[in-house]
Amino acid sequence: MNRYPAWKYVLIGIALLVGIIYTAPNFYGVVPAVAVSGVRAANKVDEPMKATLDAALKAANVPVLSSELDANGSAHYRFADTDRQIQGRDAIVAKLGQGFVAALNLESNSPPWLHALGAKPMYLGLDLRGGVHFLLQVDMKKAADKSIERYMGDIRTTLRDKKIYYSGLTRESDRITVRFREREQKAAALKLVTDTLVELNVRETESADESQLILTIKPEIVKRDQELALQQNIQTLRNRVNELGVAEPIVQQQGPDRILVQLAGVQDPARAEEILGRTATLEVRMVSEENAAGPGQDAFYAYKDQPAPFATDKFFDQDGQPVLVRKIVVMTGDRIKDAQPGFDEHGRSAVNIKTDETGGRILRQTTRENVKKRMAMLLVEKNKTVVLTWPVIQEEFGSSFRVTGMPDTTEAKNLALLLRAGALAAPMEIIEKSTVGPSLGADNIEKGYHAVLYGFIAIGVFMILYYALFGVVSVAALAANLLFLVGLLSMLQFTLTLPGIAAIALTLGMAIDANVLINERVREEVRSGMTPQMAIQAGYERAFDTILDSNITTLIAGLALLAFGSGPVRGFAVVHCLGILTSIFSAVMVSRGLVNIIYGGRKKVTRLSIGNTTWDKEEDKKNDEDRKKKVAV
Repeated sequence: MNRYPAWKYVLIGIALLVGIIYTAPNFYGVVPAVAVSGVRAANKVDEPMKATLDAALKAANVPVLSSELDANGSAHYRFADTDRQIQGRDAIVAKLGQGFVAALNLESNSPPWLHALGAKPMYLGLDLRGGVHFLLQVDMKKAADKSIERYMGDIRTTLRDKKIYYSGLTRESDRITVRFREREQKAAALKLVTDTLVELNVRETESADESQLILTIKPEIVKRDQELALQQNIQTLRNRVNELGVAEPIVQQQGPDRILVQLAGVQDPARAEEILGRTATLEVRMVSEENAAGPGQDAFYAYKDQPAPFATDKFFDQDGQPVLVRKIVVMTGDRIKDAQPGFDEHGRSAVNIKTDETGGRILRQTTRENVKKRMAMLLVEKNKTVVLTWPVIQEEFGSSFRVTGMPDTTEAKNLALLLRAGALAAPMEIIEKSTVGPSLGADNIEKGYHAVLYGFIAIGVFMILYYALFGVVSVAALAANLLFLVGLLSMLQFTLTLPGIAAIALTLGMAIDANVLINERVREEVRSGMTPQMAIQAGYERAFDTILDSNITTLIAGLALLAFGSGPVRGFAVVHCLGILTSIFSAVMVSRGLVNIIYGGRKKVTRLSIGNTTWDKEEDKKNDEDRKKKVAV
C-alpha cells in the first residue's frame, strides 16, 4: 500500500531534472554583447571573417569575455561592461563590409553546456528589462490618396495602350475625371474601364462640348487598401527592428490605424527612434525641362518664389535651389531590392541601389527615352520632400543606380537602411513615446522576485506549523511546482512581464490549496478511525476529484482571458494556465510520491505527522446542538 511503481518515480525525476536544467539559465543574468549578422540570409559571418573581427578587437585593446559563431551565421561577442561593449562595436564596425550589421544587445551569461542543451533564459518584457515604447499613427488619408494616384496611373496606361484618346485626366478630391471630346471614345473607355478596373465606380456625365467619366474607388476597396497599407507598415517596421538587432520585439496593430512597437533591452533609444520614426522613401521623377532656364543648378531659380506650373511640383535640393519635377512618379521606393552605403567617384557619400525586375524595366525604358534629360531622386519624409540629386541621364541604365547628395556617411547609412527595410505604404508619425530605464526594470525584477520569495516563505512557514511533516511535503511540492513552471516558461521562450510575475505569485497561492485539500482529507480519515496507511490512500483519492474540478473551472477562466485578452492580459493568462497544469502535477504526483517514500515502506505506522488529528466529541456535540437551535429559531 502507498507505493508508487518505479516508472512514476522515473517520471518525477525526469520532470525535476528538466525543470532544473531549463530554469538554471535564468540565474546567470545577461551581459552586454555585440551581435554581428548579415543584412540578408545569404550574408553569413564565416570563420575568416570572425578571425578578422577578433584581430580588430585585439588591436583596439578591447577585452572580450567570450565569443562564438552560431549556426545561423551570426557572431556574438560578450563584454564585461557597456563601455567595452561600445568600444568593441566601434572596432567591429570599422572592419565590417557591406551587407553586415553590428547591433548592441544583452545576451545570456549562462555556461556553454546549457547553451548546447538549448536551455535559454526567459525573455524579459519592457517593464522588466527596460527599453523603448512607441505608438505610431498611420495617416490613412495619405494611404487613400496613394490609391487614387495609383488608379489614375492605371487609367492613363490602360487608355493609352488601347489607343483611346481623351482630352483630360484630373483628380478632384477623391474623384477621377476623364474628359472626352468624342462620345465614341468615351463609350469605348467606359467599356474598357468597367471590364478591367472593377474596383472603381463609374458615372457618366454629358455637357454641350464634352463627355466625362467620373470614377471613384469603391468604399470596400478603400478600406481594403488602408488595411493593406497598415499591414505593410507593420512589416516594414519589423524589418527595421531586425536591422536594430532587437530580440523578441513587439510590433503589432493597435486599433484601426495605430501600431504599437516595444523594444525591450534596447540600449540606444535615440537610434531606435531615429530609425523607426523616419518615414523616408524614394521617388524617381523626370525634371520639367520645358520650364528650365538652362542646364545649371539654378535652372529654376525664377520659380523660387513662384508657384509651380501646371502638371509640375516644386521642391528644393540640398543647396536650397528650386527644382521643378513632373507630377508623374516614374518609380517609388517599393521597387527597391537592395541599398548599400558607399562613395561615388568624387569621394562623396552615396547609396548604391538595386531594384527588382519591374523597377529595372521601368528605369530602362524611361532612361532610354530621356537621354540628355535630367532625372530627379527625391527623398520623401514626413510630408517633406527633398531633391537629393537631379543629374543628366548620359545613357540607359537599368536595375542598378546610385543616389548622391547625402551630407555625410551617417546619413547615407541611415538612408540605405531605411530603403533596404522597405518603403512605407503610408506615412506615419510617433504620437506616444516612453523609455523604461534598465534601472527601473531591475527594480521591478527585484520587487517581483521579493514578492514571490516572501509569499513562498510565508506559505511554507504556515504549512509546516499547521501540518508538520505533511506541511514540509506540501512545501516541497510547491517548490517543485515553481521549478516546473519557470522551466516550462523558459523552454517556451516566454516573454516575462510584471503581469507574468503576478500570475506566478497567484499560482503559488492557488497551488497550495490543493495540498491543503489533501492534508485535510487525510486528517478527516484519521479522525474517522481509519489506519494511517488507509487514511493516506483515501485522502489522496478523495481529494483528487475536488482538486481536478476546482482547477478545471479556473483553467476555463484562464483560457477565456487568453482568447479575448491582449498584451499584458494574455501574458498573465499564459502563466496562469501553465501554472494550473504544473500545480495539478506537483500536488498529485510529486506530493504523493514524497509521502509514499516517507510512509509507504514502513510495515507499521502508528500515527501521521499531519498536525492536530484529535476529534473533540464534546465540542462537536455542542456545535450540533447550536446548529439545531438556529434551525428551530
